[in-house]
Amino acid sequence: MLNFQLISCAQNSKTSIKKVMKQELVIKTGAENTHLYLNLLKGKNIAIVGNQTSVIKNTHLVDSLLSLGVKVKKVFSPEHGFRGKADAAAHVADAVDTKTGLPILSLHGKSKKPTAKQLDNIDVVIFDIQDVGVRFYTYISTLHYVMEACAENGIEVIVLDRPNPNGHYIDGPMLETKHASFVGKHPVPVVYGMTIGEYGQMINGEKWLKNGIQCKLTVIPLENYTHDSEYSLAIRPSPNLPNDKSINLYPSLGFFEGTLINAGRGTEFQFQRYGASFFPKSDFYYTPKANFGAKYPKQKGKLCYGVDLRDTKKLSAINLEWLIDAYNKTPKTEKFFGKTFTIHAGNTKLQKQIELGLTAKEIRKTWSKDLKRFKKKREQYLIYE
Repeated sequence: MLNFQLISCAQNSKTSIKKVMKQELVIKTGAENTHLYLNLLKGKNIAIVGNQTSVIKNTHLVDSLLSLGVKVKKVFSPEHGFRGKADAAAHVADAVDTKTGLPILSLHGKSKKPTAKQLDNIDVVIFDIQDVGVRFYTYISTLHYVMEACAENGIEVIVLDRPNPNGHYIDGPMLETKHASFVGKHPVPVVYGMTIGEYGQMINGEKWLKNGIQCKLTVIPLENYTHDSEYSLAIRPSPNLPNDKSINLYPSLGFFEGTLINAGRGTEFQFQRYGASFFPKSDFYYTPKANFGAKYPKQKGKLCYGVDLRDTKKLSAINLEWLIDAYNKTPKTEKFFGKTFTIHAGNTKLQKQIELGLTAKEIRKTWSKDLKRFKKKREQYLIYE
């Protein structure tokens, strides 16, 4: 249902009414649509997969459901932990929530998949985490393992859908399955243009879970959302994505995670700049230091020369120019590509293309057939326009 106020205006035309409707529409998350899922939880034992983004307005989902009498028994936390404060790739230990006394079981510690013992006596698992729509952002890998574990143990999964801030485009190289890892499990492009609920439907529909099993999956949809909707995240989804700009630049700058280059970690402008101590001197420079979410940033304590991207216009495609620029600025005595570059790219081709001196345009052309096939496959799993 579309809710909008009737505003008196001199020009009462269809055009002005549509304009008012557009201004008044507010995206409503799946978590907020409690009327769609509370009955599904009645009398059942519930586990929640969540973090600091799992909120209904200003109240954490766990607190909200407990106040409504829902029998929440435990919480599973993804990379960065339940409160979203751990460094990228850091081991996250099990804990107890001091407010509720509930056990918090890490899915980024000893195991990335819930065990049968952890799921014992659980009837429904609710998954509610804000994603950013990028293949190497690990929350979708956590979703995969949660769905797989629940399918193996006959447990229903309910995904409370949230907007994808990078949902307005599809781009990047496809992942080749032989290079699958927790940093990218599925044959999708870097930017896939789906909400996490839609993505869960694709995991199920394409039978990507172990042995092709499928779980009982229910997606609680968003209201007033399309893939072109503007959506600003009120809570940072992870320590090094502090604002809308960093989230928009992340698909392009995330490739630097597999290189020597600093992409803003250790500063207050994570994923809004890149640089290195061995770049040619320039007017823009900074020194990465240990800070929230980055105890050991690349180039720590070194004066880095680089490129400031804070004023970049919103991207609707991956920018490869920055990666190529950084490669060309790196002396041959330095090893630009690290071991993890392949798992971020999803293949070995991208590294070879850059080393051979292909232009961004030439590289992008090699993605076109794969992207066309993916877009067609994607259509059957979409919930929103």
